[in-house]
Amino acid sequence: MTLLTVWDENTPETPELQTRDAAVITDILSGLGARFSRWELKPLSDDPTQEEVLSAYKDDIDAVNAVQGYTLVDMLKILPDSTPDYAQVALDSRSKFLDEHQHDDDEDRFFARGSGVFYLRANGKVHAVFCEAGDVISVPANTTHWFDMGTAPEYISVRFFHDDDGWVGNFTGSGIAKNFATYDELASVPA
Repeated sequence: MTLLTVWDENTPETPELQTRDAAVITDILSGLGARFSRWELKPLSDDPTQEEVLSAYKDDIDAVNAVQGYTLVDMLKILPDSTPDYAQVALDSRSKFLDEHQHDDDEDRFFARGSGVFYLRANGKVHAVFCEAGDVISVPANTTHWFDMGTAPEYISVRFFHDDDGWVGNFTGSGIAKNFATYDELASVPA
């Protein structure tokens, strides 16, 4: 179940809030300009292709594109049993996304399988959104954030872009991400 944890950016050891209430999560994130919603999960094969995932969620994807004007949609998949060189891909991907960055474009993700944590830093707070299968999150353009997929990532996500450049991160050089609870720590919070 989705979990939102909020800290003051200067006191990472003590969360100000933890909630699994979707309405509260949606409300808090909307105050940051972020969008959060859930889609009904569709059946997928054990190792789906991009075409299979995009076809299964075509109606949902088309609805988002119609409102947000995205022109490129793709799938990112990291699965232990089917990702070539899984251990190295997992390590490289995790270290890349763990550094605080921002984008000139919104960062919209739908989790078709698995989970990951988006950490949004805004207004002196860090908002960690532990997203699970079915969750859709949109991080607004120019919002500083990072992403943790955990030490043993296993997920399939649909990504939305406004141009063909796809994912382009502008890294801040800050080490703030190292101060906050990791994916693995947040995954152990009781439901």
